[in-house]
Amino acid sequence: MSDYVKSSPYFFRIIKISFAALVIILLVLAFFIPAPLQGPADISHVPNPSKSAWFLMWTQELVSYSSLMVYLILGLGLVFLFLPWLPISPEAEQACWLGKDQKIVNVLSLISFLGILLLTVIAMYFRGENWSFVFGF
Repeated sequence: MSDYVKSSPYFFRIIKISFAALVIILLVLAFFIPAPLQGPADISHVPNPSKSAWFLMWTQELVSYSSLMVYLILGLGLVFLFLPWLPISPEAEQACWLGKDQKIVNVLSLISFLGILLLTVIAMYFRGENWSFVFGF
């Protein structure tokens, strides 16, 4: 038992604070950024472009490049699902934000986050009629 670091209350305090911060950030974003949802579907008035909800726009943007990009989305989901069991980095010494011993996992997570954020911004603000690029708001 002496090889283990006691996780309570230190690690769970970090988890609680980060969860509360994430919920607050999402609530603020949801309040100020309206979802681009439309009314009920009407075949006689099809909107152009038809956009999905803001949290799914990055998938719509990726699939607009090629329909094969759906496999990239599924692969990324599987990587993050099995990340704790992948042998890409050593076991963590202690719980900390962006620890040096977990550099590969940290870089993978940050690159994925920034890519999803960039694709969401492009799809939300820079796509116009017939899903073409439009510059300006």
